[in-house]
Amino acid sequence: MIPRTIFDDGHESFRETVRRFIAKEVEPHYAQWEKDGVVSREVWLAAGAAGILCTWVPEEYGGAGADFLYSAIVVEEMGRSGYAGVAFHLHSDIVAPYILHYGTEEQKKKWLPKLVSGEVISAIAMSEPAAGSDLQGMKTHAKRDGDEYVINGQKIFISNGQLSDLVILACKTDPSAKGRGISQILIERDTPGFIRGKNLQKVGYHAQDTSELFFDDCRVPITNLLGEEGKGFIQLVQQLAQERLVVALRSAAILESAVEWTTKYVNEREAFGKTLASFQNTRFKLAEMKTKAVVTRSFIDACLSQHMTVGLDANDAAMAKLHSTETMCEVLDDCVQLHGGYGYMWEYPIARAWADNRMSRIAGGSSEIMKEIIGRTLTDTK
Repeated sequence: MIPRTIFDDGHESFRETVRRFIAKEVEPHYAQWEKDGVVSREVWLAAGAAGILCTWVPEEYGGAGADFLYSAIVVEEMGRSGYAGVAFHLHSDIVAPYILHYGTEEQKKKWLPKLVSGEVISAIAMSEPAAGSDLQGMKTHAKRDGDEYVINGQKIFISNGQLSDLVILACKTDPSAKGRGISQILIERDTPGFIRGKNLQKVGYHAQDTSELFFDDCRVPITNLLGEEGKGFIQLVQQLAQERLVVALRSAAILESAVEWTTKYVNEREAFGKTLASFQNTRFKLAEMKTKAVVTRSFIDACLSQHMTVGLDANDAAMAKLHSTETMCEVLDDCVQLHGGYGYMWEYPIARAWADNRMSRIAGGSSEIMKEIIGRTLTDTK
């Protein structure tokens, strides 16, 4: 294996902290959370107490002021564990940065300490029934009425939709202006007119609450605007590189775990009087999968290093997400095949990983959108 020189001893010590947290606070409860369709609020508070939420938030807002590598470790270890329904990465590394980068001082002081502690669970609402990757096509709108916005519309596929205490809502404040008419508004849990739909039944991610959200003459003060009116689309685009890197980091870790689980299984499982690992086809498959895992890790570590220094650009972020998610899904399918019938049983982690992570090729921008982003840099097409 190629050494991971980007992490120092302090980072690796924190990694052990995260692993102990998962073993103590997540693993014993995860089967019940899958049955419930939602994780407990207690695990969020425990994560806050352990210092693994929003590790990068500056000390003045209650955080540790750590570098992004600490967040990367949480993302990797949660991915490696196979307990995908605990959406710490969404809360810490996708939602919270919007508040730090675009929020007013009052908004930062009000919300960031509670996000760090786990007292407040967050979500971001972008997708709509008729607008997924095409954010400019969203219909949810907010109309100014004195010192309030009146919001009407619907969102779908919202992770943390049931648990969330704070939702960043992307909506149109100027429906005629396409992307320039999108703004982001903070919606608090008990706001009148804010209605949560049912917890959606998914193929995987059974422990993660994913919901429809409805807004029926939902009134919020104009002070809940995040940043400037009409700048929401720019805000979303500016944060997409980190969001896609987070997906890539998770995918690389899941890929590595899948190879490890499968290697162990085929070395123990016997067929026709010998282990599965003794068959040439199995060894060749393992060799292919291991190579894909190592190459993917090397590329994603290079992207992580770039993100920590000069910043990861949109094209590289798109390649990171495209490669890692497509490769992960290919390998997960091969791993299920090598497990035989047991690979289709939920008690085996490979089955859960296979079902949970198929959505990674869709969420955060589909593979087709990633190809379009990359392809535009290679052609003269506008």
